[in-house]
Amino acid sequence: MSERQGSGAAAGNNKTSGGQDVSKTDVPEDFDIDMGAPETEKAAVAIQSQFRKFQKKKRDEKS
Repeated sequence: MSERQGSGAAAGNNKTSGGQDVSKTDVPEDFDIDMGAPETEKAAVAIQSQFRKFQKKKRDEKS
């Protein structure tokens, strides 16, 4: 699986091109996700699986 370089807010780059911090008010506080939907559960399982693989790989590299 290919690795992608992160950019933007997900990678911690919270600076605008002018070098000013992006305010937290730019992020919408309310979001509408149906936590009981089967699609949401499938997405959560997929994300958790990938994160566990990442943790295992990171742990194995240190050993």
